[in-house]
Amino acid sequence: MVDTDRITGAAREFGGKVQGAVGDLTGSRRDSVEGRAREAAGRAENAYGQAKDTVRHVADEAYDLAEDAYERGGHTLREGAREVGHQVAEYPIASLLIAGAVGFGLGLLVNATRD
Repeated sequence: MVDTDRITGAAREFGGKVQGAVGDLTGSRRDSVEGRAREAAGRAENAYGQAKDTVRHVADEAYDLAEDAYERGGHTLREGAREVGHQVAEYPIASLLIAGAVGFGLGLLVNATRD
């Protein structure tokens, strides 16, 4: 989607070129100067519109990348939970011992930070 500032800027720039050329041909210094000023303003507005388009494009790309990363993270989490479930079902005693050791270690860490 093209920003409207680009369109109006290009039109203003073209109008300024025409006015400046007419001023040069007719010898009207006022029209020539006004045309060049309008041309410069149009060029600036066009550049502003291009910058807005670029920022919009970058934001859309960042959103798409973040959405993909979120979906991949969810998939990885589901796969990990399924694998842990299989391991617990296959080795229940070892799983209980590991869970107990992790709980004991966390208890030590929490208790150590209080002292």
